[in-house]
Amino acid sequence: MMRRMDEPARALSETNSAEVEAAYAALPEGTAAAILDGELYVMTRPRPAHLRTSSCLGGELYGPFDRGRGGPGGWIILDEPELHLGRRPDKVAPDLAGWRRERLPALPDTAAFTLAPDWICEVLSEGTERLDRIKKARIYAREGVAHYWLVHPLQRTLEVMRNEGGLWVTVAGFSVEDGDALIRAEPFDAIEFDLGALFTA
Repeated sequence: MMRRMDEPARALSETNSAEVEAAYAALPEGTAAAILDGELYVMTRPRPAHLRTSSCLGGELYGPFDRGRGGPGGWIILDEPELHLGRRPDKVAPDLAGWRRERLPALPDTAAFTLAPDWICEVLSEGTERLDRIKKARIYAREGVAHYWLVHPLQRTLEVMRNEGGLWVTVAGFSVEDGDALIRAEPFDAIEFDLGALFTA
């Protein structure tokens, strides 16, 4: 399954309006917000099931891939890093993101990252699923993010996509309801992890 995620060329030359940037800067600390295609989006804070799923996935990946405990290491994995991507820039904080250490040997001394991650995961919710699947997916593809995961905590599924020349190609889909338990999912397919563990209470 393929979806075209090209950003229109005209949008790349535009900048965010001063009003949008000011409104973004004036939001209270901890507010979930993004600037996508020059528009400000303010979201409700994630529900507990969303937070639990994101935290469990980060826990599964951190030891083997960030620290190299029981896995190959070679990654920096962060919860909700603020990304400023592209010329505008688009400003977004995905649920999880990871950089290969050869591209990001050390953390920058800045509040936001301008280097696009190698992997991004969004945990879907009713209020953000459309943005995650369409606007954010297009921005992540444009910026060269290599892998994009979509996790649905209510449906207990994981979709794994790979960026192939600006196209998101779905390379795997897993569902707890279909009996998928121990799975391998690129780019973290060096180890198995328990999909069901992401959705525990």
